[in-house]
Amino acid sequence: MGPQRRRPRSGRLACVAGVAASVVLVSGPGSAVGAGPVPGGGPPASVPTVPVPPAGQEQPVGVTPQVPVSPAPVTRAVPPWPPAPAVPLFPPVLPFPAAPMVPNNPDRRFPAFGAYLDYGPRGVEAIDRFSDWLGGTELRVGHTYLPGDRWSNIEGAPGFLDVWAEWRRQKADRMFVLNVPMMERNEEGVPDDEVRRLLGRGAAGEFDHHFRRLAERLVELRALDTVIVLGWEMNGNVYTHRCGPDPENWKRYWKRIVTTMRSVPGQRFRFDWAPNRGRDATPWTQCYPGDDTVDIIGMDSYDQPSGLSFDQQVREPYGLQAHVDFAKARRKPFSYPEWGLFRNGDNPEYMRGMLGWMHRHKPLYQTITDYCPHGVWQCAANPKASQAYRSMLSGRTDPTDPMPELPPVTPTPVRPPHCTPVDLGDWIENWLGDKLCLRAGWWPRDD
Repeated sequence: MGPQRRRPRSGRLACVAGVAASVVLVSGPGSAVGAGPVPGGGPPASVPTVPVPPAGQEQPVGVTPQVPVSPAPVTRAVPPWPPAPAVPLFPPVLPFPAAPMVPNNPDRRFPAFGAYLDYGPRGVEAIDRFSDWLGGTELRVGHTYLPGDRWSNIEGAPGFLDVWAEWRRQKADRMFVLNVPMMERNEEGVPDDEVRRLLGRGAAGEFDHHFRRLAERLVELRALDTVIVLGWEMNGNVYTHRCGPDPENWKRYWKRIVTTMRSVPGQRFRFDWAPNRGRDATPWTQCYPGDDTVDIIGMDSYDQPSGLSFDQQVREPYGLQAHVDFAKARRKPFSYPEWGLFRNGDNPEYMRGMLGWMHRHKPLYQTITDYCPHGVWQCAANPKASQAYRSMLSGRTDPTDPMPELPPVTPTPVRPPHCTPVDLGDWIENWLGDKLCLRAGWWPRDD
């Protein structure tokens, strides 16, 4: 996922169709309970500012708006921006502390958090407005994406990163999170054979100079400790930087990029490896490049597919619990660079469940995606979830403030009427998204 875009994982659907057809031949007509497409998404298409949809207007799923070559005027249904506070231009930049990652840690601090609000200068301006909406709760995390259309933008085009670097420098405890594509033409539907060839070229070092230039630019801007979310959602099938066509060369390419960027004097980057929650097109464990080049183990976790409760999102194969366990086993901090509402609409149970999960497990940081259909501030379509988010995070000016006690989340299974679940084993149910359900009375009888 990336700015203004959500896309289905079509590869999984094709496999589900094949499995489901085989099951029908054996067992008869049926329907998969809770099955649905699992989305991915994409980064901005070019450097200029993307207009944000007006409040209440939902961005169509799977559609990336055309980005103008020059900035276009944007009208927001929000009050005028507050005056910028007077701050020194170059306060000292200090490394941020790692948050506890052990479940049930007695440390009651809430994790550093922010929101993806817009990828250009308006994203920086909107941070204070979002904080005001939360009653003064400080957003310590700023989050944006490098465009993945061409190498010159992946290198950090002049002027694009400046405002974000300045925001980071204004306070020593802030984090700047930057999603970095691993390939140009990142959302152009490049076929697997070509992706495989590109990964081989990357593993051989052909693209190292682009990432060296990006690292040098970040150091020039004194954004020395930027969190680099490199090649995010690599276990899906949307991006050119996906892992599936050649996992081994993907991992070699990741290592080359990290080694190249770490070689630039002055840098203190942290590299965040962030797959999609769930199995998706490729089990995310097959894409893990190794502890030596991963600093943070992230996960993008939206409320999907339809009918999947938050408890199921925790327990599913390659789900939230598997993610936390994977990070803990490697003694790595973990994160949620992208999360938010999606297939289940205005879902306050998901919102409370996700915030409660993060409070208990203490990720290093988390940033909600705040535009329709995922968001809580810039999207008027989600009033119940918005109220849940706001009530749990408002007025938290002291990082030792305890979170409100949360009621347990009770899963609500979704099952068609007159339907009997069939146990097909974990492997098939993982692909289907849930148990297969047979309609009662489907078998023909000779009366």
